[in-house]
Amino acid sequence: MLKTKNISGGLINLPRNLSRNLFWDISFDIASPGNFIAGLQSRTGEIPWHKQGKTDPWDLVESAMGLNISGHHKEAALAFEWMKQYQNPDGSWYSSYMKGKPLDKTRESNMSSYIATGLFHSWLITRDTQFLTAMWLPLQKGVNFALSLQTERGEIFWAKSPEGIIDPMALLTGSSSILMSLKCAISIGLILGKEKEVLKWKTAFKKLENSIQKQSHVYNISKSRYSMYWFYPVLSGALVELYAEKRIEKQWDKYVVEGMGVRCVSDHPWITIAETAELVLSLEAIGKIDLAKKVFSWIADCTYEDSTFWCGYTYPDKTIWPEHRISWTNAVVMMAADALYSLTPGSNLFSHKSWDGFVYIKLVN
Repeated sequence: MLKTKNISGGLINLPRNLSRNLFWDISFDIASPGNFIAGLQSRTGEIPWHKQGKTDPWDLVESAMGLNISGHHKEAALAFEWMKQYQNPDGSWYSSYMKGKPLDKTRESNMSSYIATGLFHSWLITRDTQFLTAMWLPLQKGVNFALSLQTERGEIFWAKSPEGIIDPMALLTGSSSILMSLKCAISIGLILGKEKEVLKWKTAFKKLENSIQKQSHVYNISKSRYSMYWFYPVLSGALVELYAEKRIEKQWDKYVVEGMGVRCVSDHPWITIAETAELVLSLEAIGKIDLAKKVFSWIADCTYEDSTFWCGYTYPDKTIWPEHRISWTNAVVMMAADALYSLTPGSNLFSHKSWDGFVYIKLVN
């Protein structure tokens, strides 16, 4: 039997005769990755990358999304409370922490805004509007910190140094992530009736979307070695329809190793499970469901004995590296499974059919 955990904490048993269609005949237990992430969480809500590892705010939010998918709603809420407690007065978070103490005091724009994506995903699953209200101020401050680094052309600079100096460099992956966060922030603002803030964010969204679509030359091309540079404009919905399909098709061979997964970096022999799962999300987002399921099948058995997922492996020898069990890797695999097999009401978060620009269609229909 295939087992997945529903949002009330019980187990859904899927008949084996459905497994070939659903999971390419590979068993998948979503409870184990969820329990693993919950087990890493400290009493303060902090979720490190791995045991004795660092914490960064973007990946903590990603882990919280995995917790919500696997039914750990209290733990997910506690992670967002950690974000609230450790937010800087200007709305940012530091790039990394160790047990609550800052390791790197760089303040990155995409890390400050991703809380909006996590909170909207949480609301889609739990419909807890009261929690959204309680988290509005940190969300608002985080998004506005990111937008304080937006240029008149629309791109968003990636960070402020520990000394408060803006690094005048825009990253396509980071700006795409911010675009997704703006969509979610606008949706939350509409739910809570925050019309003034929504109006400002809509203007910023349009400028950023135009920048990604029409001014790609302003983004740091040296980062194009990374596969996220390839598919994040698609995952975020910055590129849609034929533009999205052409981008995926054109550079498929640069990043994908057939039958194995996605290279983290195009010129390195290292397959990473997280990037492969994010490609699955991107393919599902543009309606390439069969291809998304095929790619998912390549990593579905890349697990330890406890059914948690590897971080990655080298090829062609398939040596697991690094050996750490990573919180956010397990979270994004759950997100990919949810997108493909509709395990929760948040499964359509990244699907392009769910959005009309910055409008989440089900909010207005």
